[in-house]
Amino acid sequence: MSNTPARVYIARLVGLPMFDPPGDQVGKVRDLVVAVRSEAHQPRVLGMVAEVFGRRRIFVPMTRVTSIDSGQVHTTGLLNMRRFEQRPGETLVIGQMLDREVRISGTEITGTVYDVAMEQARNRDWVISRIAIQEPGRGLRRRGQTHVVEWRDVEGLSRRDEAQGATHLIAALNEMRPADAANMLHGLPPERRSAVVAALHDERLADVLEELPDEDQVEILELLDTKRAADVLEEMSPDDAADLIADLSPETAATLLSLMKPEEADDVRRLMSYVENTAGAMMTPEPVILGPDATIADALAHIRNPELTPSLAALVYVTRQPLETPTGRFLGVAHIQRLLREPPSTLVAGALDDTMETLRPDATIDEVAAHLATYNLVAAPVVDENGHLVGAVTVDDLLDHMLPEGWRDRARSGTDQPQEARR
Repeated sequence: MSNTPARVYIARLVGLPMFDPPGDQVGKVRDLVVAVRSEAHQPRVLGMVAEVFGRRRIFVPMTRVTSIDSGQVHTTGLLNMRRFEQRPGETLVIGQMLDREVRISGTEITGTVYDVAMEQARNRDWVISRIAIQEPGRGLRRRGQTHVVEWRDVEGLSRRDEAQGATHLIAALNEMRPADAANMLHGLPPERRSAVVAALHDERLADVLEELPDEDQVEILELLDTKRAADVLEEMSPDDAADLIADLSPETAATLLSLMKPEEADDVRRLMSYVENTAGAMMTPEPVILGPDATIADALAHIRNPELTPSLAALVYVTRQPLETPTGRFLGVAHIQRLLREPPSTLVAGALDDTMETLRPDATIDEVAAHLATYNLVAAPVVDENGHLVGAVTVDDLLDHMLPEGWRDRARSGTDQPQEARR
């Protein structure tokens, strides 16, 4: 490992790409596994948890890591693709060691772990060498003083902390895409998952929930009090919220809907009223909708919203008033490519495509798939029998419903074969 720095801080490794000898990316670093025997012995770093194709988490022994440099991790390329399973006596640095409350020996200084450094020992094993600690903020200080100390000078890392916080783990999760954060949350031990869920902001938790398997969604929602559960559901896209509420008991579903804002609850109830796996059940009721008197500049401003998925930003739906679904009469769509070619001051009505075929709410999943494929679309309007726009179906909505049940779990697991013995 001649290219590897003498000391590597582990929190900075999360998300780094992992390459094989020919230079092909084989995965991303998600965590490190260490064996903590006692506070008298430096923990040995056993290996890395990597996320590979299909969002499967595998174990990569440190003996297979050849270098860590320039924001990359290089391996021998000989990887066991079996699913990672944490064993007794093993600790995940990011998942379980960050935010642990510790004390610096011989002092009254206490704080939480916000990073951990590893180094190679003389026998070439990687060991934990230093701990970065942050004291609690005091007075007007928002952040407390930080310290970087030797492992042997820290007390509390070998014991289990039932009241362990989640501040620094949350910071790591917030740097990830929602799907990656969901994958990490899925792999956390139950007590850490509960702490993270409690600390995540409602909007971020909603984003992550949308990427989790159905069983995890229900389990996490049950960790929340009913008021917060309703707030999180409001932050989710209505179609995802409707799917989640449909998995709850009728009594719980009714309670949560009653606590949601009326307009949000109405959208969810309307989606739940459609037959499962139809255009109405899978559509989003909140596409970009404008009146014909809006300008091209108005349309472009709306689709610049970073919260829109690419498929939702591909089309602007033009209707008569009212502009909330179900809208006034549907007039047509404006494609983003056409909008980019028109002068910003012209009316969106001048860029209107009124020839696009629409979907009915009762269209089956096969009919939706055939429609998008036939016309090479990533989204399509859903219009009722009276000509009112009630929503839009996107290709990602379609894939969520076409993939087999439990596909997220299978993508993470990859195989149910036992993991081979580690050295």
